[in-house]
Amino acid sequence: MNTIDTSIVSSVNSGGASGLSARQSDELRNSFMTLLITQLQNQDPLKPMENSEMTSQLAQINTVSGIEELNSTLQGITRQMDANQALQASGLIGKGVMVPGKHVLLEQDSDGKTYTTPFGIELAEPAKNVKATIVGEGGQVIRRYDLGSLDAGTQSFDWNGLDDQGAAAASGRYSVQLEATDADGEKIESTALQYAVVNRVTPNDGSGGVRLDLGAIYGQVSLNDVKQIL
Repeated sequence: MNTIDTSIVSSVNSGGASGLSARQSDELRNSFMTLLITQLQNQDPLKPMENSEMTSQLAQINTVSGIEELNSTLQGITRQMDANQALQASGLIGKGVMVPGKHVLLEQDSDGKTYTTPFGIELAEPAKNVKATIVGEGGQVIRRYDLGSLDAGTQSFDWNGLDDQGAAAASGRYSVQLEATDADGEKIESTALQYAVVNRVTPNDGSGGVRLDLGAIYGQVSLNDVKQIL
């Protein structure tokens, strides 16, 4: 008795380029039904097909049909999720966000007033002590901060633009180095965060979801990279 090759079911389940097209699936079902009817018409009267055999073969073709319907449903759900994600991301345009990175920007206006972008940290667990060091592009230490103990999660901070001597630092791009330790002085996992403004949103192109354009300095990041909205 001929049965459907299980590799066919696997190929349908895999979807994409390795899956069967709708036309191929219809041809498979038609061929199966033709084969089954032919078997019933030409079976040995002394050895008729067992009910279990017919049930098994019908179950295989039903499995193929069911998997196709499931794949179609999942594709519809995926499209809806992508649309919802794009809508959510569009609400961030023009807003400031904290994303993984270590840069801090400082700018002085014509009146000598200093503006700096926030920096932040994401902790996997509570830290007994967190230290931050602002470093210039040449590697020189500009300012040291003792941020004290922090809870797990995301925290953001502001630098007033002054160095350790209380003098105003020059306009430019700086970086922040963070070190978090527990009660025993052991380092714990942490991620430095930087501030950027969302300029526009790029819809899902099949390569990893919605992308946020943060400008020429920071480029594009995933929506999942946003740790805090300011």
